[in-house]
Amino acid sequence: MTVQHKVPAIFMRGGTSKGVFFNRRDLPDEQALWDPIFLAVIGSPDPYGRQLNGMGGGISSLSKVVVIGPSSHPEADVDYTFGQVAVDAPRVFYHNICGNLTSAVGPFAVDEGLVRAEGGEALVRIFNTNTSKIIHARFPLVAGQAAVEGDFVLAGVAGGGARIRLEFKDPGGAGTGRLLPTGHVTDTMDVPGLGEVRFSLVDATNPCAYVRADALGLTGAELPEALEADPRVLALLEAIRGRCSVLLGRAETPEEAAVSAQNFPLVAFVAPPADYVTLSGETVPAEQGDLLVRMISMGRPHRALPLSGSICVAVASRIEGTVVHEVARTPASPEDDVRVAHPSGILPLAATVYRRDGAWHAEEGVVYRTARRLMEGAVLVPASQMPAEAIPLTERAR
Repeated sequence: MTVQHKVPAIFMRGGTSKGVFFNRRDLPDEQALWDPIFLAVIGSPDPYGRQLNGMGGGISSLSKVVVIGPSSHPEADVDYTFGQVAVDAPRVFYHNICGNLTSAVGPFAVDEGLVRAEGGEALVRIFNTNTSKIIHARFPLVAGQAAVEGDFVLAGVAGGGARIRLEFKDPGGAGTGRLLPTGHVTDTMDVPGLGEVRFSLVDATNPCAYVRADALGLTGAELPEALEADPRVLALLEAIRGRCSVLLGRAETPEEAAVSAQNFPLVAFVAPPADYVTLSGETVPAEQGDLLVRMISMGRPHRALPLSGSICVAVASRIEGTVVHEVARTPASPEDDVRVAHPSGILPLAATVYRRDGAWHAEEGVVYRTARRLMEGAVLVPASQMPAEAIPLTERAR
């Protein structure tokens, strides 16, 4: 009897996340059979929260899987499916996108031969199956393969890399079908232990609930360690997130949302630009950023910003009346970047947003990232966790 089965895979960094990438042909045809494989590969569930028995790293940004294959969409080159693997529960969530790992999809597609590219730059058109949205990835080539080395520096990632431009087309309503899911730029809710709180619920690439930092008694400059040491604040943010999940119809109660919709929506608090200290100890002057943002994902504070959440921040900052717009520095021109100050540094973003017939529309969000292939070969899945229908696939030679 085989002790473990091999599944061809690539381990990649994309932006400020890492994940295990699979070619669609190496997985079972039925997506319902994927979860046991992904849980075994990543090392979930882990009551110790470290995922030592798998490829995960114990936090949401390191507990991810990606599946890429030929596209089912006429305007795309590849299909991209993202899976967020819970650390402490046997669950894989497919209801949203990982923007950071999106940056590695184009390079994966070119290097794996799914897309042919020539010359000095590649354009890979990506259809994300989680959100049914199109993303264009543009990046430099070297001898027909995705370039890795370059001088573009991404806050939160050591060293430089080849710049990847990601263009999220029509990002509004990716998770809910509406840019403003409630129909309002702001709403209020009653939060036990806090009282009435104003919030904005915006859905661009991923839905996110935003509250002002001062409504929570915070400055907006807090670092992840300080937030993790303050269970009261994390509980308040989860209470807000859970109530928004109910508003979106994802769960019946906030308690259910804590189990079945841990990452839907994201939740963040925002504040006006101010001097602050990054995780690396660097002091960032207020004039370098347009607003402070701290985001929570899967119950844990992000050390940087999830890319999809970043696009949503940029879009929300351009919608008059949201709590994000209230705290953001007014741009000199609508074409100016939105410079988001997060725990690892400053992230410049572009967002094209307009109002027509009384309704807000998001045309495009643009962000820059780097990516790198870290390891290639096969991941091993214990025989007891491999669906019987999938075993013949794993034994097939590449």
